[in-house]
Amino acid sequence: MFLENNTKSPEQIGSIKVICGSMFSGKTEELIRLVKKSRASKMKTIVFKPFIDNRYSNKMVVSHSKSKIEATLIKTSEDIMRFCDGYDVIAIDEVQFFDQGIVKTCNELANQGFQIILAGLDMDFKGNPFGPMPNLMAIAEYVTKLHAVCNRSGSLAQFTFRKNKNLDQIFIGENDQYEALSRNAFQDALKKEF
Repeated sequence: MFLENNTKSPEQIGSIKVICGSMFSGKTEELIRLVKKSRASKMKTIVFKPFIDNRYSNKMVVSHSKSKIEATLIKTSEDIMRFCDGYDVIAIDEVQFFDQGIVKTCNELANQGFQIILAGLDMDFKGNPFGPMPNLMAIAEYVTKLHAVCNRSGSLAQFTFRKNKNLDQIFIGENDQYEALSRNAFQDALKKEF
């Protein structure tokens, strides 16, 4: 399990863990939990979030349940490299919003011995793979897919459905703009709404 063997050694082994799933599945909550765990283990940890994610705070990563942790805002994946010296663990929330360069950045950092924790949507509102997520999942040692509860059926939800007609892939919103849906509910919603 990621961070279970977290003692420092001269030959620190890097790794990548991806936490993915739909909106409202607990991805950010899990990222915050792992960051707190690494800090409790005396590992120096830095948290990043994309500049465009300003839903709750510009200085914090905040979960839907209002758990929060201080974060550094960055615009591109290349910005991460400027802040990493002196840290053991690098956590990045909403990683789907970054450019494809995030894949190379994370791989390079893991190869240098950093433990990388990434949280993000694996699919966009149309049910398609989102940004760099498929490639990040491919290079990760650990992938955890979380699920929400379907807003319409109460069953397992793995899709994020956008309630408005905006067709841009990136549209920052909360539960007023999005809902978690099961496969069947998602397919029905797509037929009716789009």
